[in-house]
Amino acid sequence: MVSAVHPGALLIAGALLIPFLRGSVKQAYLLLLTAGAFLAAISLPEGVYWTVESGFLGHDLVFGKVDRLSLVFGYIFTLMAFIGTLFGIHMKDDGEKVVSLIYAGSSIGAVFAGDMLTLFIFLEVMALTATYLVWARKTAASYLAGLRYFTVHAIGGLLFLAGLIMHSYETGSIAFGLIGLDSLASYLILLGFGVNCAFPLLHAWLPDAYPESTILGTIFLSIFTTKTAVYLLARAFPGTEELIYIGAVMTAFPIFYAVIENNMNRVLCYSLINQVGFMVVGIGIGTELAVNGAVAHAFTNILFEGLLFLCMGAVYHQTGRINATDMGGLYKTMPLTAFFCIIGAASISGFPLFSGFVTKSMIVSASAHEGLAIIWFTLLFAAAGVFHHAGIKIPFFAFFSHDSGLRPKEPPVNMLIAMGIAAFLSVFIGVYPSSLYSILPYPVDYVPYTGAHVMAQTQLLFFSALAFTLLMLAGIYPAEMRAINIDADWFYRRGAACFMWLLRNTFTRFGEAVSRFAFATVPGAAILLSRNPVAALKIAGDTLAASFSSEPRRTVIKSRISHEKAIYPGDIIKHWPIGATMLWIAIFLVAYLLLYYI
Repeated sequence: MVSAVHPGALLIAGALLIPFLRGSVKQAYLLLLTAGAFLAAISLPEGVYWTVESGFLGHDLVFGKVDRLSLVFGYIFTLMAFIGTLFGIHMKDDGEKVVSLIYAGSSIGAVFAGDMLTLFIFLEVMALTATYLVWARKTAASYLAGLRYFTVHAIGGLLFLAGLIMHSYETGSIAFGLIGLDSLASYLILLGFGVNCAFPLLHAWLPDAYPESTILGTIFLSIFTTKTAVYLLARAFPGTEELIYIGAVMTAFPIFYAVIENNMNRVLCYSLINQVGFMVVGIGIGTELAVNGAVAHAFTNILFEGLLFLCMGAVYHQTGRINATDMGGLYKTMPLTAFFCIIGAASISGFPLFSGFVTKSMIVSASAHEGLAIIWFTLLFAAAGVFHHAGIKIPFFAFFSHDSGLRPKEPPVNMLIAMGIAAFLSVFIGVYPSSLYSILPYPVDYVPYTGAHVMAQTQLLFFSALAFTLLMLAGIYPAEMRAINIDADWFYRRGAACFMWLLRNTFTRFGEAVSRFAFATVPGAAILLSRNPVAALKIAGDTLAASFSSEPRRTVIKSRISHEKAIYPGDIIKHWPIGATMLWIAIFLVAYLLLYYI
């Protein structure tokens, strides 16, 4: 029975057979494998499955905790594994395909994990496979970006592991469920999840690593890591007030980076952080409407943000260009790709009848219901900013704007079909939101298509477009240019370089000085002292006396010290007169006899 199959395990095990297949058989196998994983996910009833006795401190490993929350993520993860595989099915690198599916399978494994040890294992497999996907481009830049990615996520994994151990010691359980923020262990776990979620100041790995991967790698990476973290937060920290403010910052600051960024994939990476910020706010608010909104927005964002990454991947595949300064006018020969990109842009911007409109508004409404005025205003500002950098900038500079002179053909049919599926679902959910609302964790009592909501959102988008147009006409919109934008990664890049400099210079010299003192100076002084301790002590005493003597006396003592050093160690054998020696012997014998007879 398909329902008895773990969809993540199916992808991981099935991926290992890919290198043994060839040609059309391999392509058919890839599609059947990912479609089978999707069928396995939608066939899963709620419950607890696949429990294994581990012997680890008496705890069992639970590979299948299936409820409405985990199922939503299971559905969209398996669906996007199919779409991503279809998009890149013609690509030749088998290693990349194998690792992509193991990465996707591990994400699904994390979503269905019922205990924190199983979760930790899947998260670490995700970190390793994602690093491989960054390295798959095989450039110097991707190698360094992969190292930074792995370092950051290794630290995140260690934070989570430390929190796991402390939490299990405090509670006697490793079950993964509601944790809340009330102990050091919970803070460590939250930080571990926060690394994957791209919290502010922990986010730089995302725009650093994803654009350096291959076309297929960037698409897969954009789907799973951050959304898995959103699921973990929704499971463990709903209603945590701190997340409201963290999420609000996440929605706002990436806008400024996205506006000035020239690399289109990097623009989408900042857009991804912005969208995840909406979800984090919803989880932090914690009401049923807010959590439903966060989960629903994660679902649709994976579709429309994935669609935008697919479109930019298709453009890069056909032109070899990804910078805004190198593109423009591509709609003339890539009209279908431009059309799909516009659908993705409209969805992420929240246009009525597109999926972003029916999910993002749930979170904004939840903030209003809770009286969070500043958060509500921040979310509106962020929604307008999204329209600027993702709704307008991506399609405008890629397909319209100035004519770059490039005349590429449409991408292969499989790429167009993959984009078409994501575009269709983005519109379908926007038109029939109940299809998504029916699978959310809580019953939905929310109507997105009210006159007030449609009018308010339309006005917001209209004035955002007007602002963009006026800024362009006035010539003060930030020009697209080849430049390196400094982000939070500056601190750990420079910090690491500074630390290495300290290790190589200051610390090394200090260590050499300590080593020289301990193993050369001290032993040398001891050897020198042992040659004539009396003379050495006399020199030391004279030196000390010279420090406290008058000037004429000091001159005399210094002269004597110079003479003592010149003849040191001198004759170390003490010559005694024979008479005196015999006298001392007689005294010792008499003393001995007296002591003996008394």
